[in-house]
Amino acid sequence: QVRLKESGGGLVQAGASLRLSCAASEGTVNGIAMGWFRQAAGKEREFVAGIGFDDRPYYPDSVKGRFTIFRDNAKNTVYLQLNNLKSEDTAAYYCARKWRGGPWKSRDEYDYWGQGTQVTVSA
Repeated sequence: QVRLKESGGGLVQAGASLRLSCAASEGTVNGIAMGWFRQAAGKEREFVAGIGFDDRPYYPDSVKGRFTIFRDNAKNTVYLQLNNLKSEDTAAYYCARKWRGGPWKSRDEYDYWGQGTQVTVSA
């Protein structure tokens, strides 16, 4: 059992930065493959970042160079740093535990999900 909770979202202007947190209140995210997804209104949930059990990061081309995923084992937390935000980054952001070895972008590879944190970027 893993319970995940995201935080750090908010309303910002284009070009600003935010740091999202994914903390485990039950279980652990240390040494575990974890992913971040986002879902904009009326759109499918999409993969934006992953971190392997060995802390290797994975990003789709759409966010590469602007988003950074990293982990703090002491805090049992995975972070997503969002830089140079754009209006198209507006979405609810979710973290999830990856329990299988398939594609990072496939939601079927994840079992536990947080409830999400909203990021809104004004132009």
